[in-house]
Amino acid sequence: MLSGRSRTAVFLEPSQPGHHGVSTREKILVIEDEADILEVTQYNLAREGYKVVTSRDGEEGLARARREAPDLVLLDLMLPGLDGLEVCRRMQSDPITATIPIIMVTAKGEESDVVIGLQLGADDYVTKPFSPKELVARVKAVLRRGPLREDRGSAERIVRGGLVVDAGKHQVLVDGEAQTFTATELRLLHFLAAHPGRVFARDQLLSRVIGDHAVVIDRNIDVHVGAIRRKLGPYRDLVETIRGVGYRFQEAG
Repeated sequence: MLSGRSRTAVFLEPSQPGHHGVSTREKILVIEDEADILEVTQYNLAREGYKVVTSRDGEEGLARARREAPDLVLLDLMLPGLDGLEVCRRMQSDPITATIPIIMVTAKGEESDVVIGLQLGADDYVTKPFSPKELVARVKAVLRRGPLREDRGSAERIVRGGLVVDAGKHQVLVDGEAQTFTATELRLLHFLAAHPGRVFARDQLLSRVIGDHAVVIDRNIDVHVGAIRRKLGPYRDLVETIRGVGYRFQEAG
């Protein structure tokens, strides 16, 4: 067991046979202030074939996210100075970094912290102590989703009155005005809109849209739906709650 300050511990495990030499070349930015955890994380991701860039503080991490255009960011919540929540806020408000998936890594395991991370746009959440095997699995799950985890044949561009959901452009227009959606929010909205009238349970949405390694808490999907509705403005009621079941996108009248 590798331990950092008293608040953290990371378990070092050998990679599974056959992973050496894999060259995905997908780039991951790790923003982590604890040197030992940063070293273990970088080592295990590199063994899986990822290109890893690192930062020890939030300000530098933001700059690197803009400059390096990573495929994914692993973001520690408890950073000195500019903390992980603020880094997440700023990434989501910047068009250059808004679509980069974020996995928050933190010692805080309370549900309230998970909800805050999801509300700010995090795609997943890993708590310390964690095993590198678990972390790599989460990274692969998020990267596997690509732009969308949709049924084949779903239209990339869906129009409902003044609402336009364009998965190909990662764009949502509300009466002609572009709204900022996180990658997860866009996947969820597009998935529901591509299946109007069909009811999906929360666990189905977790699996189909967010991924098999998502943080499974009761409010995960609810938090994302709440954020989507706020951004849809006059079209918020298109996403309907089916009490005791889940959600559906309203059929065209």
